Amino acid sequence: MILQALNTYYQRLLARGEEGLSPFGYSPEKISYEILLAPDGRVVEVNDIRDTSGKKPLPRSMNVPQPEKRTVGIKSNFLWDKTSYVLGASATSKRADKEHEAFKTLHQESLKDTQDSGLKALLNFMSAWKPERFSDAPFKSEMLDANIVFRLDGERTHLHERPAAQTVRARLLGSDDAAAPALAHCLVTGERLPVARLHPAIKGVNGAQSSGASIVSFNLESFTSYGKSQGENAPVSEQAAFAYTTVLNHLLRRGEHNRQRIQIGDASVVFWAEADDADQAQEAELTFESLLNAPPDDSQEAARVRDVLQQIAKGRPLSELNPKLQDGTRMFVLGLAPNASRISIRFWETDTLGGFAQRLAQHAADFRLEPVPWKTAPAARRIVLATVPNREGAIPKMDDAFNNLVGEFMRSVLNGRPYPRSLLANTLMRIRSDGNLSGLRAAICKGILAREKRLGINIHIHKEEVPVSLDKQSENPGYRLGRLFAVLEAVQRSALGGQVNATIRDRYYGAASATPASVFPVLLRNTQNHMGRLRKDKPGLAVNLEKDIREIVDGLSEQFPRSLRIEDQGRFAIGYYHQSQSRFTKNGAEAEQDTADTNTNDTEGAPA
Repeated sequence: MILQALNTYYQRLLARGEEGLSPFGYSPEKISYEILLAPDGRVVEVNDIRDTSGKKPLPRSMNVPQPEKRTVGIKSNFLWDKTSYVLGASATSKRADKEHEAFKTLHQESLKDTQDSGLKALLNFMSAWKPERFSDAPFKSEMLDANIVFRLDGERTHLHERPAAQTVRARLLGSDDAAAPALAHCLVTGERLPVARLHPAIKGVNGAQSSGASIVSFNLESFTSYGKSQGENAPVSEQAAFAYTTVLNHLLRRGEHNRQRIQIGDASVVFWAEADDADQAQEAELTFESLLNAPPDDSQEAARVRDVLQQIAKGRPLSELNPKLQDGTRMFVLGLAPNASRISIRFWETDTLGGFAQRLAQHAADFRLEPVPWKTAPAARRIVLATVPNREGAIPKMDDAFNNLVGEFMRSVLNGRPYPRSLLANTLMRIRSDGNLSGLRAAICKGILAREKRLGINIHIHKEEVPVSLDKQSENPGYRLGRLFAVLEAVQRSALGGQVNATIRDRYYGAASATPASVFPVLLRNTQNHMGRLRKDKPGLAVNLEKDIREIVDGLSEQFPRSLRIEDQGRFAIGYYHQSQSRFTKNGAEAEQDTADTNTNDTEGAPA
């Protein structure tokens, strides 16, 4: 299914004339230099063709004959390669002489009957070239181990682009192996074609080998069966193997203009739309990318994403929001992750654009929390980051995220199923370990529990709706205890002011949320000391805090629960967030005025 969808997308892009997409037998590679040859094989000039638009020169991507798969053997590429093969010079290879000999042998045998002037020039160059000449001008030491192509002086096209070279290349593709490729019915296209023994490498997956890795490969005897070897075990034609790997490399390309790739944890996520109209497909891909990876700031794009999600949640079709969008446009989402020398499929989801948009809108609704702790609903990447350790003075890193959690969470977002319970467990563990109960972490707890309640999962546990904003009527013990803990912390902060080295949250949050009976009696006794100080310094505030404590405790059972299950620990975090944020919902001026009025009124009736 995955390979079929990729093959279809390749054919569609190729028919559309997509820039940078290689035809069969070619692939985009990083080229740094070109050698200009005279018809007699003399070197006219060596040109640096690297991209110099950035801070430092970078190799230029160029469609060249597909490279050979190298492990420990010596195999030469056709009409291009690195300096150890082309010139017999290298700063790292200890077998440059053998590699250069392989380059000469390949071209002398494959081009011996050519009548093309450019290819003849290359043969003349190799006949006269000696590796010792690399130390002379116009060659430079900085060229060592860079990739090189050839061009005939006075012409614009490179040798590998000449029609005669392409004809030779097609002939070589049909005779790469000592024996002719086996014929079989291709699992991708269904046609009877030569089977690819090895599939081309896939590059661009974060964490995978820089030389590329494979989704399909059989490199051990234990992977084979019925006497078949390599790709014969799962027959995919050479054309189909080239098509799916080429378009996947195209989707994985790096650059600011690629809006079809997102990195989430260790997963390199790519997606594409299937539509007859190119503009419609591109608009669908841009919309999907913005919904899946909304910008974190309060920019115009972020505001547009918020509006789209709100309109979708109300049931409005996408075509009403943008005439170029159609709810029925087919979308494909593929998550890839490194796995030794292979690439593993982290997740694979297909649906219509409308279906994905509705699930993303529901995801935003499940995570909705008031007061809103963000300017834009958090993208999947930010949610995953919230589960990693917060090192003092350091920004959380995606490398610290649990890899399996990334795939499970993304599948839940895209298919609308329950979020992984491991997300709740990891979030609570991080809150206890680093004491950071941010709004995003509270929203994670709320989203997981709210979705389970909505889907009817664990009904005996989720007897009560998960509140979006402060709910003083909630009878859930976890939620009430979280509120109580926030009030007790507020008492401590109000009484001690800036003299607090570590609040009760820093010292007791983990125990209070897991084993309330062992902590809350102690906290309540200590709170009386702080309340005594508040009654003298801030009597109005003391009255209000006492009212909050009384109201919360009255809704609890006579004894604090000995322990809270993980769902109630999640509600504890939500209750803490709601209660602690309830005092900061107004702007500073209004808050100061309210405090002054409360202190004046309450002082009159406060006990002496």
